[in-house]
Amino acid sequence: MTTNIIIKLIGFNRLSKQLIMILLDSIAVVFILIVSISIRLDYLYWPSEDVSLLVFGAPLIAIPIFVSFGLYKSVIRHIGLNGFLTIIKAVSLYSVSWGLLDYLFIIEGIDNADGLPRSIFFINFLICILVIVWSRLFAQKILNYEYLPNIKNIIIYGAGSAGIQLSNALKMSKEFNHVYYLDDNESLKGTLLNGIKVANSSKILSLIKKYNIKEILLALPSCSRKEREAIIERLSNLPVSIRSLPSVSEITEGKVKIDDLLEIKIEDLLGRNQIRPSIELLKVKITTKVVLVTGAGGSIGSELCRQIVLLKPKILIMFDISEPSLYQIQQELSVNIGVHTEIIALLGSVRSINRIKEICNKFKVQTIYHAAAYKHVPLVEFNQSEAVLNNIMGTINVAKAAIEANVETFVLISTDKAVRPTNTMGATKRVAEMVLQALNKKTHNTCFTMVRFGNVLDSSGSVVPLFKKQIKEGGPITVTDANVVRYFMTISEAVELVIQAGAMGQGGDVFVLDMGKPVLIYDLAVKMIHLSGLKPIDANNPKGDIEIIYTGLRPGEKLYEELLVGDNVFKTKNKLILRAEEKMYEWIKLEPLLLALEKESINADSHKIRELLVTIVPEFKPIYPIIKV
Repeated sequence: MTTNIIIKLIGFNRLSKQLIMILLDSIAVVFILIVSISIRLDYLYWPSEDVSLLVFGAPLIAIPIFVSFGLYKSVIRHIGLNGFLTIIKAVSLYSVSWGLLDYLFIIEGIDNADGLPRSIFFINFLICILVIVWSRLFAQKILNYEYLPNIKNIIIYGAGSAGIQLSNALKMSKEFNHVYYLDDNESLKGTLLNGIKVANSSKILSLIKKYNIKEILLALPSCSRKEREAIIERLSNLPVSIRSLPSVSEITEGKVKIDDLLEIKIEDLLGRNQIRPSIELLKVKITTKVVLVTGAGGSIGSELCRQIVLLKPKILIMFDISEPSLYQIQQELSVNIGVHTEIIALLGSVRSINRIKEICNKFKVQTIYHAAAYKHVPLVEFNQSEAVLNNIMGTINVAKAAIEANVETFVLISTDKAVRPTNTMGATKRVAEMVLQALNKKTHNTCFTMVRFGNVLDSSGSVVPLFKKQIKEGGPITVTDANVVRYFMTISEAVELVIQAGAMGQGGDVFVLDMGKPVLIYDLAVKMIHLSGLKPIDANNPKGDIEIIYTGLRPGEKLYEELLVGDNVFKTKNKLILRAEEKMYEWIKLEPLLLALEKESINADSHKIRELLVTIVPEFKPIYPIIKV
């Protein structure tokens, strides 16, 4: 019943709310005067005929003053300290004005023939401040969002300046109701910030239950990554969703604003400490140069383009076979074009050697990042001939065009699936690596470099966007196997390292990115469920929210991935980038096998394609039978 009345009040238009406030304040000032006189005279007083005009006419003095101070323009639910100071000023002016009016019109018949006792003015002033201020506080309380449906009660973790700014911003929100601060600083325990209590994080579970907390907002922009990871890990098992203010570096770099709230990203739980990149290494192969990115519309290719533009190349050429993908990245980067960079978007396939040669020669390309490839393991397993023609022959085409045009640097985006591959995609990427190693020994014009890494978060083939979609739809989450593990890295970090590795290449290098610790995909699914404020359905919690089901390994997949073929690994300038020395083939031995592979791929002979892939890559151990389509 009470909630319905409150909802109706909030639904009134602005004028109706102001008229209600004026009426209530008018009643209040009259009542306060009667109470003030009664207190002074020590008996219940009712105004006589002579005094009634002064008492009942008080609203005619108070309301115009209150209006002039803007008391009825303020939104009650959002009145802060400055608002209450304004109320005190308005009440003070009203009390003095009323007192002066009393002296101008001397009223007889009470204690003092010269008018009302002077102490009444002071009593009236104090009570009036208390009542007017208290009425606003009371209104704030009964109109508070915690009483209304579809409003989330939240806790802010972090009682520093960022937490206070966030709390102030939320006062204007129709989505959140801030009920508590959490902070690990013992000196803040039990204190009040803007009227909101600060508690130690050890009390979090009891606060969630008591206030029906729906979200925890992290206001820890200056917190170290390690500290953030520890806090998020502690919160991830709670039945609430978690969002965060950005880090100081994100704010200073202009990527986000202090009032932005970000969904907690799963990379915060991967235990990786990101190392700041070397600016000189980032610039050496890009700044003032003509740069070509193949597969520019893909997950890695588009991020390469974003970061390359910031490094001010002379020309950035974005090349992709997909018109929608290429258009999207072109539109995105068009607003970031500086005076130093020309951006050119070109359609075409890496399978067309003449198209690639034309581009390299016409624009005098100096650096190539070759990201164009078919990479989805199950899809490639069903389309082996297309994968060979794109991943291997396409790489050969771009490499030969680079040699002919005297391109300085060629960087191949490779994969951990190229190491002891069990699927066609991994085998084709390993052959592409071998091609570039062989060509590097054959030519001295172009420096060929390969960079190998594992899964990147939020890429088109990652489980992370899939899990997000499945959680949003209410489940179930599909995990291939309870024991499957994968390496993960953010797209931006992977690309930063790719650019730095390419700058360190001497020719024929295979660089391997340190992917940190492998992640159990089941654990990843559970953490994502918890971070969404939900609970997984399992043996211990059959009444949970999201079910996790096992679908079995997909064609060509294995339980774990590797990053190295052998043990010859060396450190580089960046401890997250390793250089591997692996067995190379001479081009003269490799070329006839590649010609045969191209022929069988054009003929779509799946059996012969597999035979040749196994011959070229002896470590290739297919785990899925040949599928002829």
